[in-house]
Amino acid sequence: MRTTQKRVCILLPNKQNLDCTVGVRARGHEVLNMVLKQLGVGELQVFGLAVLRDNEYLFLDLEQKLSKYFGKRWNRGSLMVPFILFLRVQYYVESGRLILSSKVQQLYYAELRHKVLHSESRHQEALFFQLAASALQADVGDLERTAEGNDEEEGEEKRHRHYFLPEDYFPSWLIKRRGPDFLLQHCPVLHIELRGVTRSQAVLLFIKEAGNLQDGPVTFYRMKQEKKELRSSILLGVALKGVRIYQDLEGKLCLLYDFSWTDIDRLTFQGSRFEIAAVGSLCLPKLVYYTPSAFHSKHVLRHLSDSHRLHIDTRGVVSYIQQLDDTEASHFYKEAYVCDTTRLAHRLQSNSLTSSMSDWSVAVETVTAWSKEEEEEEEEEEEDEVTVFQEDALDICVFMLTVAEFELCVDEPVELFVDNPAELSWLAELAVDGPVELPSSYWAAVGVEMKQVLRRRADEGVSVD
Repeated sequence: MRTTQKRVCILLPNKQNLDCTVGVRARGHEVLNMVLKQLGVGELQVFGLAVLRDNEYLFLDLEQKLSKYFGKRWNRGSLMVPFILFLRVQYYVESGRLILSSKVQQLYYAELRHKVLHSESRHQEALFFQLAASALQADVGDLERTAEGNDEEEGEEKRHRHYFLPEDYFPSWLIKRRGPDFLLQHCPVLHIELRGVTRSQAVLLFIKEAGNLQDGPVTFYRMKQEKKELRSSILLGVALKGVRIYQDLEGKLCLLYDFSWTDIDRLTFQGSRFEIAAVGSLCLPKLVYYTPSAFHSKHVLRHLSDSHRLHIDTRGVVSYIQQLDDTEASHFYKEAYVCDTTRLAHRLQSNSLTSSMSDWSVAVETVTAWSKEEEEEEEEEEEDEVTVFQEDALDICVFMLTVAEFELCVDEPVELFVDNPAELSWLAELAVDGPVELPSSYWAAVGVEMKQVLRRRADEGVSVD
């Protein structure tokens, strides 16, 4: 007997889970609102709800019904067996200070920790030691020094061996390469150097350093070079500042292309066929890959567009934070984190990706023109991918820089901004996907306000939770 209520379990990055009950016609935003309420936060900012489909995480279009993602199982399922969703980082950021809620920041930190433990960036071994030291400072705080004297050295080394487990802070391949004893001996030396750094500052430091990891702040989508290939050997990575293309060679990732947003001319998909065209100056051929289905192609394209939009909308604040890091003396680092977070949160939220997601969803739905009948037959789309679009609609969904709704190109004025920090004040007027809601004076005001606050406040910043 079919039930009108469905149980949904949301798995969090910190290995906790949330349960909620929704109606059979529920949409993604209803689940998200329940997650916000249970976590006690006003906005998740960089997080999204994802479903595991064909062994790959796809972020939900929150305006779509959950039945679209769970298929026929949704109607047949009972209230006793939950449907699983994942709360995952959808948009990585260059600075943890962009995440104004301490709870959300901790979830972001937890997912990055997981990414580091599964990283295959074997040429960045030194960075893993720095990340482990920052994580230890964030988790356990200051490492106490033992009493001075040569007789204490052996006891100190023995104590260091027992205060953390290498597998909690280093990827397995590094433990195998160096051995647990080597890690237990040398990591505490770096940990001690962070004495005096608060745990919240250590989290920010970890987030910043993890941004340098080649496969750290990247969301991967598997693709095939040929449609009939049995194994997906290509990984498309949605990174902080663009798109990376990797090839999986016997478990090792080989970077083939590293495109910044300015390098991409257009992205196109037709069914499972996914095309990437670089700007003409790069003299690269059009790259053609194949996703598992048109359903995947559509969601990958959406993720790419929204990631680019967020990059554009926040780079003014990112640039200002970078200026603080570069110009302030080291003993002012703590003060640099102290700002009027409430007002900054209001400014960021007014111009955040969340406020524009609904408009973007409408634009994508208009172009792809999903029919009601096609939604019911999505599970059969792999046999005939192109038919997911209505015949009288666009056969090919083209995400081009010259089209207003799908524009990805960063034109000459934006390139001038990147090369000239003096143009920071008019950042908000340069949005690629349309005008930014806030005028440029708002971002300039944020910069002035933060500078004033840094000078007048010496206490810790207040969380926006």
